[in-house]
Amino acid sequence: MDFRTTCEETKTGVCLLQDGNQEPFKVRLHLAKDILMIQEQDVICVSGEPFYSGERTVTIRRQTVGGFGLSIKGGAEHNIPVVISKISKEQRAELSGLLFIGDAILQINGINVRKCRHEEVVQVLRNAGEEVTLTVSFLKRAPAFLKLPLNEDCACAPSDQSSGTSSPLCDSGLHLNYHPNNTDTLSCSSWPASPGLRWEKRWCDLRLIPLLHSRFSQYLPGSDLCRQNAFQVIAVDGVCSGIIQCLSAEDCIDWLQAIASNISSLTKHNIKKINRNFPVNQQIVYMGWTEEREQDSLQDRMYTPKFLALRGSSLYKFIAPPVTTWDWTRAEKTFSVYEIMCKILKCKTYACVLESHLMGLTIDFSMGFVCFDAATKAVLWRYKFSQLKGSSDDGKSKIKFLFQNQDTKQIEAKELEFSNLFAVLHCIHSFFAAKVACLDPLYVGSQATASAAPTTSGTGKLKYTT
Repeated sequence: MDFRTTCEETKTGVCLLQDGNQEPFKVRLHLAKDILMIQEQDVICVSGEPFYSGERTVTIRRQTVGGFGLSIKGGAEHNIPVVISKISKEQRAELSGLLFIGDAILQINGINVRKCRHEEVVQVLRNAGEEVTLTVSFLKRAPAFLKLPLNEDCACAPSDQSSGTSSPLCDSGLHLNYHPNNTDTLSCSSWPASPGLRWEKRWCDLRLIPLLHSRFSQYLPGSDLCRQNAFQVIAVDGVCSGIIQCLSAEDCIDWLQAIASNISSLTKHNIKKINRNFPVNQQIVYMGWTEEREQDSLQDRMYTPKFLALRGSSLYKFIAPPVTTWDWTRAEKTFSVYEIMCKILKCKTYACVLESHLMGLTIDFSMGFVCFDAATKAVLWRYKFSQLKGSSDDGKSKIKFLFQNQDTKQIEAKELEFSNLFAVLHCIHSFFAAKVACLDPLYVGSQATASAAPTTSGTGKLKYTT
């Protein structure tokens, strides 16, 4: 995935969050320059000093038209209490600041309904009389399958459901069973007498993820199994965002690109600060996270996160990002730059054609060049790097190698045709450069005073001259 890293991004949007074994619930992500904020909805008191309250008590009266003006979803059959899913337009003005979509109904006229099934709560409300006192608490992590709206602009349409059963996943309108003789309407005098308190539903911080040196992944931890439209962000101190599920693949890519852009900007800025303490030949060129494959494939965790830093002529591998100068002396492993090629790429095999026959050419850092029949695996010829005295190509697909026979000292020409000429040339060039850089005694000794510097002639032609 090609992530944009040219500018810092800010972004806000609604996603689902899978936190542990809980059902996914809606959260709001807000990406700032150096932090990712994960927010959930909650109800707080805004009268005077804001504070949170676990439970609120509200008294409402049944109206002649529209009843209670509420709809509910959920129930004990889904391991959650019944929650308010809609509030009618007629009631919304009166209930503003008192009841909210997403409020869980805990008690009805003192009757504990926390563990009641949906239909049982509907029956209690139908028989509750003209005035009902509800004890409610905002269900911050309402499961996404309830499909509750994020705002209060969702009215329930009156309908007669006085007969039949209700569904816990469908809105059950609580405007039922009203008495025609009752012409009272909701009034503010029906609310608690002491409430100088007023409540608002707001987005509140659930988790803050600092982006400097944080890492993110779409893969299941320790595996190469990729999640669909989901990812997690892990801060340097181990704080995890949980599994963030996006609504579409495009949305997921947008978020990953934006987060990667901000992490990259922070990393570059941090490198500049750290480099002030190091001499020119010890400057940091790159820092970032990667995944290391475990040698023992029988372990549950196939991959382990490692932090890499390229500084001066060395590549450092850390368990965690280095913070102090002392941390650089405690790297898990340090590689010299010239070792990286042979450590990462010891050999490479390319498909090729020789006289209309399919062949394979293996370029091995230690062994040299091996040409074999692709069908039988029989080796046709084998030469060491020290035996390669020159090479040329046609700029399209063919390479002619000039090897020196160790016994006869004669030059032997071998011509092969490749589908990816430049990949082969790049590999050969890299291996030669690595051998020169590490002063391979076998290679350097065999060359004596010869020059092993690769030169180009024409377009795309590469020669090694002696």
